[in-house]
Amino acid sequence: HVQLVESGGGSVQAGESLRLSCVASGRIDSTNCMGWFRQVPGKEREPVASIYNRGGHTFYAEGVEGRFTISRDNAENTIYLQMNTLGLEDAAMYYCTAGGCNLYNRYPQSYWGQGTQVTVS
Repeated sequence: HVQLVESGGGSVQAGESLRLSCVASGRIDSTNCMGWFRQVPGKEREPVASIYNRGGHTFYAEGVEGRFTISRDNAENTIYLQMNTLGLEDAAMYYCTAGGCNLYNRYPQSYWGQGTQVTVS
C-alpha cells in the first residue's frame, strides 16, 4: 500500500501562483509514476499531470501545459505541482495519485491522497 499526503493548497487571486506538494510513503516501489488529478463539485475527477518515478517523463492535460510544471524529488519521495497564471477554471480539489503508468494509461489511479483545495478568485 502507498500513502500520499498533499499540502500547499490555498486561496489566490487569478494570475497568481501556487505550488502543491505530495509526500509518498509505503510500497512506493510497487508504482512507476505519480500524478495529480483535480475535481470540482458536480464533475468527474480529471487528470492534470503525471511524472514517471524513473527518468522523469512528464505528461500534462490540455489546458495546463505551459502553465503547470510537475517535478519530483526521489530522495524525499515527493512530487510537486507548480501552478502559474492560475485562472478561475483551475479552482478545484487537487489529489495526488500513484500507481502504474504505461503508453495507454498516462495518469496513475491506484492510490489517492486526501486532496488539497485550491481556490482562485
